[in-house]
Amino acid sequence: MPDNSLPVIKQKEQYAKMVKQSMPKARVGRNIFWAFVVGGLICLLGQFILNFYQALGLGASEAGAATSATLVFLAAFLTGLGVYDEVSRFGGAGGIVPITGFANSMVAPAMEYRAEGLVFGVGARLFAVAGPVLVWGTVTAWAAGVLYFIFR
Repeated sequence: MPDNSLPVIKQKEQYAKMVKQSMPKARVGRNIFWAFVVGGLICLLGQFILNFYQALGLGASEAGAATSATLVFLAAFLTGLGVYDEVSRFGGAGGIVPITGFANSMVAPAMEYRAEGLVFGVGARLFAVAGPVLVWGTVTAWAAGVLYFIFR
């Protein structure tokens, strides 16, 4: 407990020391390992889905699009069930980096605010996280197209 009779600088130093002592130690090695495993398993699932679609006779481009759509659907569905959040909590960056993490980031806020209704809850919150990503992607694609046109 900081002593109020000490100068402010000493109080800040004591407080920083208390925070450092009570803060849990980061398990970086463990976190990296599980992020690699979880991310790798998600990508492995994606590869199986891609192979399945190609075995059905789809071309590489069509199978890739169908695989992306399937992974987004599965992530959104599992987010709705509360399963994907646990996967992300356990796997860290391994669960949030692939395309499934983007689907989770869109559905999770919508699920959280569904009590506010379909329009102001789900509809408005659906793009709370994804909106900036979509805008940035659109602006970047537009800028790349203009630069390509100018320097072609």
